[in-house]
Amino acid sequence: MIKGINHITFSVANLERSIDFYQKTLGASLVAQGERLAYFDLAGVWLALNLETEVTRSNSSYSHIAFSITQEDIPEFLSRLQQAEVTIEPGRSRNIAEADSIYFRDPDGHLLEVHCGSLQQRLEFYLQNRSDIVVFTK
Repeated sequence: MIKGINHITFSVANLERSIDFYQKTLGASLVAQGERLAYFDLAGVWLALNLETEVTRSNSSYSHIAFSITQEDIPEFLSRLQQAEVTIEPGRSRNIAEADSIYFRDPDGHLLEVHCGSLQQRLEFYLQNRSDIVVFTK
């Protein structure tokens, strides 16, 4: 049945601007480009951008994509975002034990995150500290 995530697609208003952002800011490798699309390899994930100029953009949702990063790489990545003049979002309030994250938006307002923790670490934290959350074990 389901084997994993196949690809992620974002609607973008300006294809060239978005290509520049994903290449320079996130280090994605452009693998295909057409008049209205661009495909990237981003750390083994197929990322697709589709030009859709008529779509209304909104920055109000917490829906996002999170990429893994090491704690050691956080300062360098933050510097890269700042050099690219990317707006850092406050994110949600969290317990420090949940691991560090940086939230930011791409040029079309898609919320992105780099995150240091894993699902297993989060579940262990919940088991030890959050009686209001039920963790299902195998």
